Amino acid sequence: MRFPTERSGLGWMTIPKMLERSAETYRDELALSMRGKEGFRRFTYGELFDIVKRLALRLKDLGLGKGDRASVVGENRPEWAMAYLAIHWAGGVAVPLDPKLTVHEWKHILQDAEVKIVISSGRMVSDFLDIKEDLKTLKHVISMDDNGEAESLGSILARYKKGAPRPDTSLEGLAVILYTSGTTGTSKGVMLTHKNIMSNVDSIYQCIDYGPGDKFFSVLPLHHVFEATAGFLTPLYGGAAIVYARSLKSRDLREDLIHCKPTVMLVVPLLLEKILGGLHREIRKASPIKKSFFYLLKGASKALKPLLRDASPRILFKSIREKMGFGNLRYMVSGGAALPVWVGKGMRELGFPLLQGYGLSETSPVLTLTPPSRPKLESVGLPIPHVDIKIVNPDENGVGEIAARGPNVMKGYYKNEEATREVLTEDGWFLTGDLGYIDEEGFLYLTGRKKSVIVTRGGKNIYPEEVESVLLQSPYIEEVLVLKGINPTSGDEEIQAIVYPNYENVDSYFAEKRKSNPSEDDVLALISQEVTRLSRRLAPYKRPRRITLREEEFPKTTTKKIKRFLFEKPFKEIGEK
Repeated sequence: MRFPTERSGLGWMTIPKMLERSAETYRDELALSMRGKEGFRRFTYGELFDIVKRLALRLKDLGLGKGDRASVVGENRPEWAMAYLAIHWAGGVAVPLDPKLTVHEWKHILQDAEVKIVISSGRMVSDFLDIKEDLKTLKHVISMDDNGEAESLGSILARYKKGAPRPDTSLEGLAVILYTSGTTGTSKGVMLTHKNIMSNVDSIYQCIDYGPGDKFFSVLPLHHVFEATAGFLTPLYGGAAIVYARSLKSRDLREDLIHCKPTVMLVVPLLLEKILGGLHREIRKASPIKKSFFYLLKGASKALKPLLRDASPRILFKSIREKMGFGNLRYMVSGGAALPVWVGKGMRELGFPLLQGYGLSETSPVLTLTPPSRPKLESVGLPIPHVDIKIVNPDENGVGEIAARGPNVMKGYYKNEEATREVLTEDGWFLTGDLGYIDEEGFLYLTGRKKSVIVTRGGKNIYPEEVESVLLQSPYIEEVLVLKGINPTSGDEEIQAIVYPNYENVDSYFAEKRKSNPSEDDVLALISQEVTRLSRRLAPYKRPRRITLREEEFPKTTTKKIKRFLFEKPFKEIGEK
């Protein structure tokens, strides 16, 4: 079964050509917006195009030629978008940087990619000016803000009244080099062409019905390919508006959502967990009458589902979603990591129009998406147009490595032919390193990472992510890592779990038991009880036999994935708490 598309695409084009076309088609429509101290800053497509061309001319005057690299780094804001597009309009290659990396990591990327120009948020400009002294290739630093430390975008626009002509860029030309932050501890530069990115944008356009009048709420980091492709270039391709969140603080988010009233929003599972967790905390604190009314609505929603299907929760919980700023939401797309089933179920029970996508930086990134008309909670959906998916070396259950082929598959890893050969086959298939299976209707399901799979002495395969998703259904478990460990007494291998408890919920549990200062043994007993209860859903050989508690969150990559490689040694070597 192929993805039931909403409409035909507009055709593949380079990023500069897309910008030019959108500016001509949607000239007076809102393109970018962000709430500030003095109200909203707004830019139409015509205004955005004019600014981009003028900035691009300055970049060319500074020596940025065809194929030269320039970096953009900063928080989500209109200036980030302008800088990114200006790099392309000047004929350059964009190298987005994560603002949360260390100076040492920035320096490594800038040196490896031979970046000539950095366009940075004002608060980081001094760091890049210091780096510039040590790098031969880095020639100029431009600030998004007028802070006096470096040439600013504002000063450029004040001087440059004319813009650069459209560059001679080909679809096969390099557009972006993305440096990944892997859970294995290694970082590689993913080379994406204009064809890679814009074919993916075109496919997304066919799958989701949006256009002028729609508002994309941008909350995920723009240097990540998911937000850059699906939350930035995709809305510009179809004439929608992008509204940038001021910050990830709960108060700012809620105020921005209420003012913005978005229709489309990209999220990661962690954000959904926080939304769902916050709502449940409010319900627990509510008066008995309000609490009873909420559960009455949930019961009514389930009772009416056979008759109204997905419309039931949308109708009954409309006022709750409106209060949170989600009243106009038509699509909420989760990506970037596997969505726990309980989170997806919880969001859809409240009427959120939740879809799930799957992809990687190497695939620009989207490979699959759940159709709005047929969302399957446990599946990551069907292949989007132009994409083929297959399972390599499936076992008796149909589980094997997921491979993908299509125009969105990367050109390769920058300066790393060996790593490229390891993942790209001669006939064009990209080996994702993810494990999964495809059902009889063509829907894809994820089971874990190939490098994370645990093989028992009996030859059984255990997918840690599967066990973790079950354990995360406990309100008392915030984060968990499942791995193979050594029993300290017998020396035998066993499945073990490291747990970072949800201490807020743990404290509430013991408060209800009138125990204000629970000991570590008390907490361990509660967590063990939860693991035992939930593990009954798993085959006996998959159940954790030893629990270790953590007092702090797990170290994570910038995409909020736990760094598994730090915990690969058996517990006996790590030490127990």
